[in-house]
Amino acid sequence: MTALEQYQRLESPAIWHPSPQAQRRDVILSFGDATLVIADQRGRALAHWSLPAVERVNPGETPALFRPGPDADEMVEIDDEAMIEALMKVRRAIERRRPHPGRLRHVLTAAAVAVAAGLAVFWLPRAMIDYTAAVVPPQKRAAIGERLLESVRRISGKTCETALGRQALARLQERLLPGKVGRIVVLSGGMPKAEHLPGGIILLNRALVEDFDDPAVVAGFVLAEDQRARDEDPMVRLLRTAGLVTSFRLLTTGEIPDSTLKGYAEALMVAQPAPVDQETLAMRFAEAGVPASPYAYALDITGETTLALIEADQLNPAEGRPVLNETDWASLQAICGG
Repeated sequence: MTALEQYQRLESPAIWHPSPQAQRRDVILSFGDATLVIADQRGRALAHWSLPAVERVNPGETPALFRPGPDADEMVEIDDEAMIEALMKVRRAIERRRPHPGRLRHVLTAAAVAVAAGLAVFWLPRAMIDYTAAVVPPQKRAAIGERLLESVRRISGKTCETALGRQALARLQERLLPGKVGRIVVLSGGMPKAEHLPGGIILLNRALVEDFDDPAVVAGFVLAEDQRARDEDPMVRLLRTAGLVTSFRLLTTGEIPDSTLKGYAEALMVAQPAPVDQETLAMRFAEAGVPASPYAYALDITGETTLALIEADQLNPAEGRPVLNETDWASLQAICGG
């Protein structure tokens, strides 16, 4: 039962003031359809007040004084506590049912603020980083990659270089990634098996060229790193690690601080390689004409975790084009001085 239904039969005496100059009249109060009915002693209606508009003039005092609105001259005096309580309760109940544009506006405003805050926290940084990476020209990417390589060298040790070894790496680059800007670098140690940097630079640990007899293993690590670079722009990866301030600085000045590159290089040395979809990688092997199984078993000697690569490998090593000829492979294996 609603509050109004509960009090529909309630009546009480009251004193009505039609206006400040008019004579007071004894009246009977009762509830109508969302109205307060003021009637004379014979039951003839003298006035109807809208319950939602009724307000109490003297809260906490007796007799209670009510008027039909803030600018009204009419007023009633009520001594009956039951009627006073009922009048306030019914009025509140009707008020709750009324639409509240202001409340809706506040809710919508709060929702808009929440959405804006969410965009600022989650979308804006990602959007700014993606945009910054997209506008960095290839020459700047290459320069950043070389500076980052210098920071990596300070941690992992020197670059392995011999004249014949450089030639072998250049041929490996052209064999696996024909026409692509960048280079393959072998480092003396202190780093994961392979990594990649902006500017198309792929890093290999010396163990990859010294500990395996098959150049297809090295080729697999090169192809996998290149695929990771395709999956996520190396510049985006760098900026997401470095943060929004670095992105803004690169966007406005074209520079990244050396301290930032040093911190990122340290993070790379302990980072776990991002997973690569094995079916996609198998296609890269097939396109390059490189058997996938040697790389798959180098990752997992049991082949359990690289089964998709092994099963997709349809290339017969004896029939395929060699990754490197024997001379170049020997030169590459000796690039770090034996």
